[in-house]
Amino acid sequence: MKHKVQYYETDMMGVTHHANYIRWMEEARIDFMDQIGFPYKRMEAEGILSPVKSLQANYLKPCTFGDEVEITVRITDFNGVVISLAYDMRLGSEQVFTGTSQHVFLNRGGRFVRMKQVMPDFCETVSRLAEK
Repeated sequence: MKHKVQYYETDMMGVTHHANYIRWMEEARIDFMDQIGFPYKRMEAEGILSPVKSLQANYLKPCTFGDEVEITVRITDFNGVVISLAYDMRLGSEQVFTGTSQHVFLNRGGRFVRMKQVMPDFCETVSRLAEK
């Protein structure tokens, strides 16, 4: 997915404020879930929430207003309860950011959901896409 850096995303130094990269990770994750056929909206309609368990960010080079950042997401691990994702952000061929996030699956009551039982098709797709 591509994200064009907006003026309001920059700070007084003219570079993208660090918090925006985390927002872009979320945008890319939502887009990725749509692409693999499991939109967050569908999961939430089925009572499944996916909060962040952990997040890691590596800021390599600054982005500025008007830059078009290419963001890719890949699944690095999935054990049926926790999914781990990796993010790569680039300006052309230049890497500007890498990050990872882990997410758990909960019901609306805050209890862990065993995805193999409630969404076996999701587990099959995610397991197939996960890096080995």
